Amino acid sequence: MEPGRQQEGTAPVLPGHLPIPVETRLFYATSCATAFLVAVGAIWRLTEHPDQFSLPLLTAIPAGMLFADFVSGLIHWFADTWGSESMPILGKRLLHPFRVHHINPGDFLQRRFIDTNGDVAFLAIPFLLICCFMPLKTPFSYTAALFLTSSSSIGMLTNQIHQWAHMGRAPLLVRYLQNFGIILSHSAHQRHHNPPWIANYCITTGWCNRPLQAIQFFRRFERLITHVTGLQARSDEHQFGRSISGKQS
Repeated sequence: MEPGRQQEGTAPVLPGHLPIPVETRLFYATSCATAFLVAVGAIWRLTEHPDQFSLPLLTAIPAGMLFADFVSGLIHWFADTWGSESMPILGKRLLHPFRVHHINPGDFLQRRFIDTNGDVAFLAIPFLLICCFMPLKTPFSYTAALFLTSSSSIGMLTNQIHQWAHMGRAPLLVRYLQNFGIILSHSAHQRHHNPPWIANYCITTGWCNRPLQAIQFFRRFERLITHVTGLQARSDEHQFGRSISGKQS
C-alpha cells in the first residue's frame, strides 16, 4: 500500500519511508563498513604519533564534534525548509524522509541500521580518507587531523544518534552519553517535534541548538534567502502535509 493511503473501513495509514531496493541496501552496507574501517584507521594513525600529543590539543576533539553538530543542523534545516520532492536524487533521498518524519516520526524507528546510516557514511568516507593521509609532522597539522577525524567520525553517526533520540529507552551506553550531554538526548530533540518544527535542528550532539536559537540564526537566514530569491520557507513541506491530510480525510 502506498504511504498515506487508506483502505476503506480502516484507520488512517501514516506516510512512511520509500522502499529501499536491494542494490541500494548493498551500497549502504558497503558504505557503512568502509566508513567504519577508514575511521578506525584514521584514529589508529593519530595514536602512532605520541610526539605531537599534548593536552591542549584535546580541545580539537570537542571542537570537531561541535562543528559536526552545526553541519547536521544546516543540513536538517535545509531539508526541512527548502526544495521539493520532485528534485532529482535529493528529492527522494533527502527531502522525502524529512517530510515524512514530521508527520510520522515513529516510522524512523523501523529503519534498519544500514538504511539509517548508509548515505551519511558514504559522505563521510572522503573526509576520513583525508584524515588517513594528512601529514602529522607539526602540532598544527596534528590538531587539524584530530579535528577532522573527530568531526567526521561523530558526523557519520548523526542519523544513528538521531534515531536513538527517538527511542523511549535507548541502549544503556547510549543513555549514559545522552544524560551527560555528549550526544543528542530524547528530551532535547523532542523540542524540535513541536509544530511548526522550526527549532533545535542540530541532531548530532545538540550543543549548537541553544546558541543558534538565541540569535535566531535559521530564522534570519530564511528571511535573507526569501529576500534575495523570493522563495518561501517550508512551502513544499506544507504542501506535503496538506496532501497527506487529504488522503486521510
